[in-house]
Amino acid sequence: MENVYWIFLFVTTMLAPGVMLLYGWLFVNQPPQNVNSAYGYRSARSMQNKETWAFAHAYSGRFWVRAGLAVLAISVMWMLVTIYEFPAVGGRSAFILIALQIAAALSVIPVTERALKREFDASGKRRQSKDA
Repeated sequence: MENVYWIFLFVTTMLAPGVMLLYGWLFVNQPPQNVNSAYGYRSARSMQNKETWAFAHAYSGRFWVRAGLAVLAISVMWMLVTIYEFPAVGGRSAFILIALQIAAALSVIPVTERALKREFDASGKRRQSKDA
């Protein structure tokens, strides 16, 4: 029965990195074409125009793919290290891991918003590069 519990927690802890990788890949390779309020990376800054929309999806997608791979590797190692700690420590350990995964997933917001602010002015026009 302990094996079933560990397998359940293992699968559960793989959900967040899986979602990050899936949506990261989708945002990079098949981003939503039109600005909309239903699907995609939606913030006031990203929804200003098509250019900010495309930039936000490409940037956040790349971020989520990299972060998702890192979170996946850490999660697998974490779960393999704690396999012998089950069931006593298993639930608490998985809860802590999932909280860290959610924090990693949500970190896309400030990172992408900073990149949008760096690339575009307040009205959504691309800033002139310093090289030009």
